[in-house]
Amino acid sequence: MGRYYDDLETRSADARAAALARDLPQVLARAMQAPGLRAHLGEIDPASVTSLADLARLPVLRKSDLGSAQKQSAPFGGLTTKPAHAFAHIFQSPGPIYEPGGVSHDWWRLGRFLHACGVGEGDIVQNCFGYHLTPAGMIFENGARAVGAAVLPAGTGQTELQVRAAADIGCTVYAGTPDYLKVILDKAAEMGEALKFTKAAVSGGALFPSLRQEYADRGITCLQAYATADLGNIAYESPAMEGMIVDEGVIVEIVRPGTGDPVPAGEVGEVVVTTLNPDYPLVRFATGDLSAVMAGASPCGRTNTRIKGWMGRADQTAKIKGMFVRPEQVAAFVAAHPEVLKARVIATRQGEMDAMTIRIETEAADAERFAGGVVAALKLKGQIELVAPGALPNDGVVIEDQRKYD
Repeated sequence: MGRYYDDLETRSADARAAALARDLPQVLARAMQAPGLRAHLGEIDPASVTSLADLARLPVLRKSDLGSAQKQSAPFGGLTTKPAHAFAHIFQSPGPIYEPGGVSHDWWRLGRFLHACGVGEGDIVQNCFGYHLTPAGMIFENGARAVGAAVLPAGTGQTELQVRAAADIGCTVYAGTPDYLKVILDKAAEMGEALKFTKAAVSGGALFPSLRQEYADRGITCLQAYATADLGNIAYESPAMEGMIVDEGVIVEIVRPGTGDPVPAGEVGEVVVTTLNPDYPLVRFATGDLSAVMAGASPCGRTNTRIKGWMGRADQTAKIKGMFVRPEQVAAFVAAHPEVLKARVIATRQGEMDAMTIRIETEAADAERFAGGVVAALKLKGQIELVAPGALPNDGVVIEDQRKYD
């Protein structure tokens, strides 16, 4: 295995600028073949967009725009350059939002991250990302195939079976949310099983320093990627573990939340991504995530821009237990229960695990009556607390993230 995935990772600044000037007009010309993107972008000349400054003049595409477009033109809102049946997979994320998926070499670009983790031929990846409807499982499987690793498609849950399989097969790599590996390791200790994990490739939640250190103490190197269902890999950690290196298949801007205006280098803002994927060429897609550009290049030798990683949400949407919880989901819960006046989701930590509490303003006295409605609306279980009418602040907050990421 070479030190780098390919030569793109160590390009000079001049080579990157030349590639940007070449690639931007091509991806925009491709995007204009998708009727939904063409309608969103308006009348533009792709050949005139050759720099980040040119790109910043184009409109921002938001997640809510995807939902609206998909209602008008199912399933992908006219934002892909080929029809739905021409893709290998069609996924459904909460919303619902539908995303296409491919199986060609490193279609989601997770191979670059897994290579940085040291994953390759000879490894067996226990892939604990979900395979049901949502794309995370297939995203990481596609990346593992790109680096020549075998995959145990473990999915989520059934921890005892996860331990049994890891021990029997000799899995060397864990892939999944940051905190679920601890659940597996603790269960293995309880069962008296010694597992062979030496590497962990995680995403879908915050990797807290204390948790990373716990894994290191157990002989497991843990690195994280910043990826989404719409965009694939956006940025990833290398062994240097100094910020996250922007993937070579995307262009990342940091803008003032709610606008498309780039912020000065180093200032916290919303992550906006343009993907060079010719099948799904999203242009200036606003992720809703906050981050900031870091000065300088990574000590590992990779020369692309670094960002500080995930620093919160530009809106109230929160990722809890690897799943996004959105304000509209909370509103749907309230609308489905006439006896509920208001509700607030509170994300906290219990040890190294995410926890979710739902505070409900109501005169009702039985919390259990709302359990099914919470799962139906939020797709997650949580602790339900009933409070008297008027007890919740009148501040418009419906999702409160109390987790600390320092």
